[in-house]
Amino acid sequence: SAVMDVDYSPTGREFVAGSYDRSLRIFATSGGHSREVYTTKRMQRVFAVRFSGDATYVFSGSDDMNVRVWKAKAAEQLGVRLPREKHKQAYNDALVERYKHMPEVKRITRHRHLPAAIYKAAKTRRAVTESDKRKLQRRIEHSAPGAITVKPERKKKILAQVE
Repeated sequence: SAVMDVDYSPTGREFVAGSYDRSLRIFATSGGHSREVYTTKRMQRVFAVRFSGDATYVFSGSDDMNVRVWKAKAAEQLGVRLPREKHKQAYNDALVERYKHMPEVKRITRHRHLPAAIYKAAKTRRAVTESDKRKLQRRIEHSAPGAITVKPERKKKILAQVE
């Protein structure tokens, strides 16, 4: 869906995007998939997003004239934590980092709950993309070698580069 506003975190390693499909997503600057997806039933289209100064919170302004405050890391416990809670969280993070290559852990870390409308839109977009890939593959098979050049998917979306 169309992205309406983008803001970088103070560290510069992540950015948040508010979009027309009533969702708020946090991305790593080096990755292609969102780390967190925030949405509610009552929230309308998101037109403004900002990170807090310490990158703990994300603020969003939507079409229904509401400003919402979200945690930048949804699973993170905020407030005063005991030393053993800090140690436990660090240990759990280390375990996830150590075993992130395993299929079971990878599936759990990638899992996100998406609303039905966003899920269906992604499914439709995936079907269209697969259809385009099949069409291109068939066109390549039935044309002279080297007649058709293939651009990578990520490069197709780049309209212009400014130096």
